[in-house]
Amino acid sequence: MAQAVTSTVAPVKPLPAYVNWKNPDAMIVHSSSTLETKRGAFGSSIVTPTNQLYIRNNLPAPDASIVADRDSWEVAIEGVKNPRTFKVKELKSMGLETTAMVLQCSGNGRGYFPSKPSGTPWQVGAAGCVIWSGVPVRALTEALGGMADGMQYMTGTGGEKLPEGLDPKSVIVERSVPAKAMADALLAWEMNGEPIPLAHGGPLRLIVPGYSGVNNIKYIKRLAFTEAQTDAAIQAHGYRVSPPGQKGDPSQPSVWEMGPKSWINSPAPENGSVQAGIAQIKGVAFGGVHAVKSVEVSVDGGKSWKTARLVGPDLGRYAWRQFVLPVKLEPGTYTIACAVTNAEGSRQPENRMENAGGYNNNSWRDHALTITVV
Repeated sequence: MAQAVTSTVAPVKPLPAYVNWKNPDAMIVHSSSTLETKRGAFGSSIVTPTNQLYIRNNLPAPDASIVADRDSWEVAIEGVKNPRTFKVKELKSMGLETTAMVLQCSGNGRGYFPSKPSGTPWQVGAAGCVIWSGVPVRALTEALGGMADGMQYMTGTGGEKLPEGLDPKSVIVERSVPAKAMADALLAWEMNGEPIPLAHGGPLRLIVPGYSGVNNIKYIKRLAFTEAQTDAAIQAHGYRVSPPGQKGDPSQPSVWEMGPKSWINSPAPENGSVQAGIAQIKGVAFGGVHAVKSVEVSVDGGKSWKTARLVGPDLGRYAWRQFVLPVKLEPGTYTIACAVTNAEGSRQPENRMENAGGYNNNSWRDHALTITVV
């Protein structure tokens, strides 16, 4: 009698119900609140389609009823000379701006830390290049008489339903960033040309270009200019760049501005071996809070570098640029890497910054790929 064959292939996790409209072929489901874009799904068209964009939620999304009447959602503006509450419908008459920017989870690249920090082991897919439309925060602030005196931070509060029986400050999604971030920030109601989906923060989301994802508050219900950073746990202790083995505290750097980063999307090891001959090395690069100046590619693990060509339109300093470098590869094994330099002259570092949370990994060496050419 023939023996039954047991499959060793892990079953693919289904998409959670609230994001069942995502493209399952493009996503890696880590959990119901963490979905990663596959490296091979980024394509060559700069903007990341909404149905392929990663998901990272600190709390469950609110009830879908909040997007049934988007224009009625309210946000309180505080810490200005004339504070008041606006409905989204009113915000749409206050001004308009459209910004392309990289949205990236602070832990993107955590999976490359050998210390295996707790949290989702993201590789490159907790990021995307997204186009947002909304009212500029600076225009809204000016219309309300400007910031009140002494305000140092811009603090956003999310509208998620908080679990009962817990100290609200222990779970609320409330983040403070330096007030200077207001210059390019938006209260956005549109994403990639459509109303922002519930899963991505609709009906209204605070967008802070150049800052990591957690600072881009979903379901924003309060935007306040404050003298001090919020004492919410997610700010005071969470998302801090703390030494390995230590818990976060307010004395440590907060996860705010992103650094220059790039990675190669093709050829990639998951696609199998590469045929000898001309190969197109393709990837994405962004400069953090500054524009991309140039991208270099190495096929020998960083011993030598060649300048890649930037592809497609420049969508602004906060968007990523796609790049390509054609190379002739003979049979063998290669370590291919890339490094971006931004307009301020900062080059993507070779090594990661070790920290307890596995945050801000923009090491080009960690993101290098080993490929086999046949």
